[in-house]
Amino acid sequence: MVLSSGILVLIQVAATFTFIALFTLWAVYAERKVSAWIQDRIGPMEVGPHGAFQTAADILKLILKESIIPAAAQPLLFIAAPIVIFVSVFAGYAALPVGPDIIASSFSVGVLYIIAIIAVDVIGLLSAGWGSSNKYALLGSVRAVAQMISYEIPTALIIIATVMMTGSLNLQVIALRQGIFSDVPVHLWGMMDITHVGGFLSWNIVRYPHLIPAFIIFFISTLAECNRAPFDLPEAESELVSGFHVEYSGYRFAVIFLAEYAKMLLVCLIGAILFFGGWNTPLPNIGSLSLAEWTSGTGTIAATLWGVCWLLLKGVLLILLQMWVRWTYPRLRMDQLTTLCWKYLIPGSILIFFLSGIIRLWEVGGL
Repeated sequence: MVLSSGILVLIQVAATFTFIALFTLWAVYAERKVSAWIQDRIGPMEVGPHGAFQTAADILKLILKESIIPAAAQPLLFIAAPIVIFVSVFAGYAALPVGPDIIASSFSVGVLYIIAIIAVDVIGLLSAGWGSSNKYALLGSVRAVAQMISYEIPTALIIIATVMMTGSLNLQVIALRQGIFSDVPVHLWGMMDITHVGGFLSWNIVRYPHLIPAFIIFFISTLAECNRAPFDLPEAESELVSGFHVEYSGYRFAVIFLAEYAKMLLVCLIGAILFFGGWNTPLPNIGSLSLAEWTSGTGTIAATLWGVCWLLLKGVLLILLQMWVRWTYPRLRMDQLTTLCWKYLIPGSILIFFLSGIIRLWEVGGL
């Protein structure tokens, strides 16, 4: 029995890692094409049809390169940093409900677990900069730590404000309560019962309009958490050559690169679960036309496949939005980045936090 459980865990880990690796290949290619379309170019075209295999060729070349440890580097910190960065992000997928019946570990406090485990990423970033014994790497890591610690505050406040409205820290329960199979009555704007209607009307962002600005704050904060433009100061090529990973090469650089895209996907899937119904269908039941029941559900293979497809579609759309922002807005200065966080996002997230509490009290009859 113990052996079977261990094998099952290994299969889950291998499947998740394979999916993240394949997603990274697609995401890098998609980002090159998106940036090309925005800048009126054609992007990669040589390797494979329309350049589809260009990223695979680049990754293969990167893995085959020699992984060099600088003579002045601190070997233990330098080697451990990519592992800490990737594992902290990879571990967050354990509490992520991919479908109605697919979740590695259904923690009752899954939201807190993800917030806590992703924060470990900061240790890896600081180790990478300090262990490299390079002034550019150190400056990039210090920027990354300051940026991530600052933007974790509005991110956490918004997540807790959203959790208040669903009454659970379990991501699977949060997703379940945004569909037709909810274990509690679902009301639109605190008035109309839409438990059996489902679709996009059951999503948190539709049922509670104050979560619209909450999602905007969440999206901006997670861009900064992932070091994505216009918040890519830790990797600012024009200032720091390449930032905290300037001394990394070969497979160690590939691991850091993989962790960045894995974190992008993770925060987008979390956003989809918290605000956009998770694995629930966007199609509502309309009279006798049971669209929500046909394209969602629990307990069957078809329902699981529908759920996985809906969640991934929502996640991919949010990732494309991240890419669009990257190639549209210029990089912020450090003072602008901290001003945006401490003067606007944190006060806004605190306001939404208290507003969620008031609305929740009104719903349960406490006001």
